[in-house]
Amino acid sequence: MLSRINAMGVLFAIAALMALALVGGLVLYAILENPGSNSYALLAEAFLNGRLDTTTCYDGDCARFEDKIFVMFPPVPAIIALPFVALFGVDFSGFVLLSGLAFALSVWLWWRIFEGLKIDRDVATWLLLGIAFATPLYFVTIRGDGVWFFAQAIGFAFTSLAIHQLVRGGSLVLAGACIGAAFLCRQMAVFYLPFLFALALDRYEPLISFRREHIIRALKLGLPVAVAVLVYLAYNYFRFGDPMQTGYPYMMGADISEGGSMINYRLAEHGLWSTAYLLFNTVYMFLQGFHLEFGGNSMVDPVGLDAAGTAILAASPFVLFAFFAPMRRPVLIGIATILVIAVPTLFYHSNGYSQYNVQRYALDWLPIVFYLLALAVSEKDIRGLALLVTYGIGLNLATMTFLALGLAA
Repeated sequence: MLSRINAMGVLFAIAALMALALVGGLVLYAILENPGSNSYALLAEAFLNGRLDTTTCYDGDCARFEDKIFVMFPPVPAIIALPFVALFGVDFSGFVLLSGLAFALSVWLWWRIFEGLKIDRDVATWLLLGIAFATPLYFVTIRGDGVWFFAQAIGFAFTSLAIHQLVRGGSLVLAGACIGAAFLCRQMAVFYLPFLFALALDRYEPLISFRREHIIRALKLGLPVAVAVLVYLAYNYFRFGDPMQTGYPYMMGADISEGGSMINYRLAEHGLWSTAYLLFNTVYMFLQGFHLEFGGNSMVDPVGLDAAGTAILAASPFVLFAFFAPMRRPVLIGIATILVIAVPTLFYHSNGYSQYNVQRYALDWLPIVFYLLALAVSEKDIRGLALLVTYGIGLNLATMTFLALGLAA
């Protein structure tokens, strides 16, 4: 017993020290953030000036339509940034700080969710360490200076708040509003509605019923999301003259006549969605291990990390415990929701590139996996959980160290 306690104590100390180092890296990156890197600053400035188009673009994922430039992504992250851009101008360089605040809020919400599910505190502590420092959440947080990552950090916080509301017996309207806001960060969040409604029901209530109180609950949850969808359709219409048009056909920088990135070649040769991407995306989502490339004649010189990333099962192996979640109704609907969100992304032109020790698109459905983990892991599993979480944190710290040394591909 003493050796087990000592071993677990040592493991926790190692995990905590590595987590502290990652927090230090996040703080340093926030301090050193340069302006002019996140196009949501431009969109916030446009909103302040009563426009939807921007004066320029800080990245390649903007659309040029009728001689105007548009940030293609949904608008809520720009609204989050709006008061700061109003105070500090378009050169506002606090996006990593904002994503860090969203990160802290998300971790706190998941602690509350685990409390609401009556999870053992030691198990909850290890799950939180894993969520915070051994999943894509940390990477999108520290890269909050980029438009794509900032949207995911904010969207994850809203999704977590929606789950928190239902697990803790909060407001259905607020839960719906949070998923609506998450949808206006990451469109796939709209598919969370059936899972959230299942969480809102008592164990023995039917999923489908025409009773008045059942319908009222469905409306409280669904109407805020419907409003968000209408807002997005109107947003697209006023930008591109078509409510279903997001701007990708007009994306700037997709011309390969003078060379370009992997993404540009894919768009030019196969389009936005294609079965040609299925094998690559599947391998990188579930199988690809951590990959530091070596070069030189003797192949001993590290030259870069694989920018397509590491599989979720390789970088965050503790998520495999979700396999043991009891087959309750929310779990089954949650699994169906994961498939609805995850499968289409396997046919998408980008798997989240560039990324190094994560598959960041998995973050769109990982909140459901975290709920499954809360039901699946018990005290008897804690040694295995602790070991896998510590490994995941260590691999993440190694990745950030290599990136700090300039080995980004």
